[in-house]
Amino acid sequence: MCAISGEIRFDGNKPNIGLVKKINQFQSFRGPDDNGVYCKNNLSFAHSRLSIIDLSDKSQQPMIDKIGQCVLVFNGAIYNFKILKKELEKAGFRFKSTGDTEVIIKSYLYWGEDCLQKFNGAFSFALYDLKKKIVFCARDRMGIKPFYYHKNSDYFRFASFLPALLLDKKIKTDMNPDALHFHFTLHGSVPAPHTIIKGIKKLAPASKMIIKFDGSTQITKYWELDSTNQHKNLSEEEYQQKITETLISAVKLRQQISDVPVAVLLSGGLDSSLIVALLVKNGITNLQTYSIGFDSVKGEIGDEFYYSKQVADMYGTDFKTFNVDNNQLLQRLPEVITKMAEPMSSADNSAFYLLSEQVAKNQKVVLSGQGADEVFGGYFWYQKMAQAKNSDNLQKFAPFYFDRNHQEYKTMITYKYQSNNGDISSKFIKNRLDNIRADEYINKVFNLDTTTLIVDDPVKRVDNMTMAWGLEARVPFLDHRLVELAAGMPSSYKLSQNGKGILKNIAKNILPKEVITRPKGYFPVPALKSIDGKLLEFMQDTINSKSCLERGLYKKNYLQNILKKPNENLTNINGNKLYQLTLLESWLQIHL
Repeated sequence: MCAISGEIRFDGNKPNIGLVKKINQFQSFRGPDDNGVYCKNNLSFAHSRLSIIDLSDKSQQPMIDKIGQCVLVFNGAIYNFKILKKELEKAGFRFKSTGDTEVIIKSYLYWGEDCLQKFNGAFSFALYDLKKKIVFCARDRMGIKPFYYHKNSDYFRFASFLPALLLDKKIKTDMNPDALHFHFTLHGSVPAPHTIIKGIKKLAPASKMIIKFDGSTQITKYWELDSTNQHKNLSEEEYQQKITETLISAVKLRQQISDVPVAVLLSGGLDSSLIVALLVKNGITNLQTYSIGFDSVKGEIGDEFYYSKQVADMYGTDFKTFNVDNNQLLQRLPEVITKMAEPMSSADNSAFYLLSEQVAKNQKVVLSGQGADEVFGGYFWYQKMAQAKNSDNLQKFAPFYFDRNHQEYKTMITYKYQSNNGDISSKFIKNRLDNIRADEYINKVFNLDTTTLIVDDPVKRVDNMTMAWGLEARVPFLDHRLVELAAGMPSSYKLSQNGKGILKNIAKNILPKEVITRPKGYFPVPALKSIDGKLLEFMQDTINSKSCLERGLYKKNYLQNILKKPNENLTNINGNKLYQLTLLESWLQIHL
């Protein structure tokens, strides 16, 4: 994984190469091993490299193909690049490197924009085609890798880390009222193209963009998830077999395509434990696994070592645990927020950030279990939605997921920050649910979560917090083949056994029973869930700060009421409302 950036001028001027270099340096924590810059005529690209596939200079970026007259900056990994390379070699292409970067260029030269249909990976890239005089940009199907941009009449500029674009002081940093409504309704998720900053957008997952030097841009989707049942003839046992085979393939691909060792973040939950079991049972030896724990608070245990150690012992992994005391956790919260591309209000961010810091001392690549809950129905609110009797798609969703309804939102946010589009979150969700193709309502929800909401919560969280330390996290449960197979599967296979039933069946003979039957767990960070002491002081100081008061985002009465009972004001999915408000304000103070 890496960081990419660049500038395309529409006004005939040369790119601001000094600013492009500053942007590249600002986000170089994502790629600390090397960096490079390309500049010609009206375009400049920059790249910071995390060397994982083909460690030689032959895979340095920006990569220039003189014969094909293309220049590429690429962030991510193409897991099936070796298969594609063989196909391209048969077609007459010759390669100078042994990595996946050159395969993207040659794939584009052979298949054109349709090359995206060939890729199995996590990626964002920009490719300059000198012959056609266009820039071809794209983002992977699941939105695992980021692509932020700012466009005006004079230029287009892009980066992997939103705050890096704010080095351009000409960008208006006004807040986007629609994005603000999404943020406080959808648990921090802000669907593309919106971001919290009005002057910056993000390319949606499974999207491609063509940029021309006359200033015109065209964005289109190249993949849609179909949630109708494409395999109605399959029994549950046959589905289970196909899911198992596809998951094994996804896990092995992400473990094998690397020129450095690949470890696993082993939380002790079902998903990461399954990854470990499938790797070892399929011949992987000397596997490194890692887990983090925190101090217990008010009887809530701050680690899951009891479960993760069972799995590590069962499969003989080299298991390392890290303990973080609560004082360090609280002291470093502002540091965690600094590395957020966009504000994210889950306490899990701190856990991933501090775990990644330790793991990155010895590893460059890890596998993680993110995505399994969304694809296979692991969250408690899915059960409630499936049982809801209302005939309206929105009304079966909103009461169990929205952090607050529109009426509460209006009592919280001052008038000048409210959207002219009213309850835009409800409108957006209703439109998506009404138009997703599926045989069952709850499969519409899984589709929405997997393709839209997950992108801005667990997926972005894992990318931001691991890449903060130059650590690449790969997520096999979001392999598009697995997602497509699960999307139309009868929901009962997913919702059984209190969620993820089919995964629990797969795990029955290969994982300890306690790991399979335990209640759904969340990354335990109890010190950030109990709002008192130093954490409450931090929140009070932030909310009552001069910057917050001058910004005038929150209504005073709402703040006063929520500060009186900081632990009692929770969202429908048990998020702390005061934590949400504080997190956003802190992010704004750090980055604006």
